[in-house]
Amino acid sequence: MLASSNIHAVTGELDLTGSSVGFFALAIFVLAYALVMAEEKLHMRKSKPVLVAAGIIWGLIGWVYVQSGLPDDAEHAFHATLLEFSELMLFLLVAMTYINAMEERRVFDALRSWMVRKGFSYRTLFWITGVLAFCISPIADNLTTALLMCAVITKVAEGDKRFINLACINIVVAANAGGAFSPFGDITTLMVWQAGLIHFQEFFSLLIPAVVNFLVPAVVMSLAIRNRVPDSQEDNVDLKRGARRIILLFLLTVATAVACHSLLHLPPVLGMMTGLGYLQFFGFYLRRSLPRSLDRKRTHYTQRGDWKRLEQLGSVVPFDVFNRVARAEWDTLLFFYGVVMCVGGLGFMGYLGLLSDIMYTQWDATWANIALGLISAVVDNIPVMFAVLTMEPEMSHGHWLLITLTAGVGGSLLSIGSAAGVALMGQARGYYTFFGHLRWAPIIAVGYAASVATHLWINQASFVTP
Repeated sequence: MLASSNIHAVTGELDLTGSSVGFFALAIFVLAYALVMAEEKLHMRKSKPVLVAAGIIWGLIGWVYVQSGLPDDAEHAFHATLLEFSELMLFLLVAMTYINAMEERRVFDALRSWMVRKGFSYRTLFWITGVLAFCISPIADNLTTALLMCAVITKVAEGDKRFINLACINIVVAANAGGAFSPFGDITTLMVWQAGLIHFQEFFSLLIPAVVNFLVPAVVMSLAIRNRVPDSQEDNVDLKRGARRIILLFLLTVATAVACHSLLHLPPVLGMMTGLGYLQFFGFYLRRSLPRSLDRKRTHYTQRGDWKRLEQLGSVVPFDVFNRVARAEWDTLLFFYGVVMCVGGLGFMGYLGLLSDIMYTQWDATWANIALGLISAVVDNIPVMFAVLTMEPEMSHGHWLLITLTAGVGGSLLSIGSAAGVALMGQARGYYTFFGHLRWAPIIAVGYAASVATHLWINQASFVTP
């Protein structure tokens, strides 16, 4: 989320790409990512290896730059990389807090109950959550949308590991595809927009390719779903007091973030943190008004003779925003810290610039952008896009749209390739896994290729260099 004026600070004064220190840092990063991919087998949280790797890589950088008499350069680069992560972390933390608040207010329980009462089959639920993920992610960003839809799926199909895995894969693909045609749908699209390379309305030329990217794997995966109805559950679920108002506050928070960037040209995280303040004020109101609310409900349930609900009032716990903050997926946030700092360190050593230079000078820009989309499934799309923006190669408008598309949807190939996938591995732990996603990577790759071909076809006029 760095402004375009900060983009060129990624590469250091010293080229360490051919040094023993650089090779050792690369080996550490590869080892750390191997441990992340083996999380399902090792039962070790994914944040641990990348946190240690980040410390080692930046320790190596600091040692080399101190020896060379340039300690300030390394410190400045670390602060710039840390700022990039900080904005991302605070943005995600607010989104996760709102999701947890809606969970506590039983919003997803109520939605689950409604879906079960409607008698939707698993196949219908698969399509409903996929389409919603695609439509909501351009507004609420792909990570927030994926968390929201995953919460619904795990509630509706509780215990059905096979269906939850397929539905989560579909949600990740749909959320990433939906986020690719909006400046607010993904961090990478926001970076491209902030750099001034693509105007707001021009992102929508990626709508049809994004739809293709979502539909191709979704159609195939839906055929593997047993078309049965989830087991019927208990009676209607009552929303807790303030649930609907928290949903409105979340929408207001998103609108505030959009307005901060569009109207004030300030980072969207400012709007998100302001939105956390909205939730804190509302939480204060809920706590202060709780005794009066309980008195009214006791009188109402006593008059109706509803002794079951009257008894439940004794277990009501006041709403606490900081409990919702504490329940955020901290392993995911710390994993992001490790990834951003690791790749930022490798970029400072010169590796990302070297990779981009090779791809854009020795390869055709079309194949380079397609390959970088595939690489983003492993390395994460944020540093990949950051590297491209750093080099700012001479490309046509169509090629800038292409890298925006491929960096946005390429991460769907692996569960660790996007913020949405990483978050869902934490939220649906044991149901949605790295290897469960990997089994469907070939058909997701077909959707990736189809979306690229669609863009090259319908937007061919934009590839003409002026």
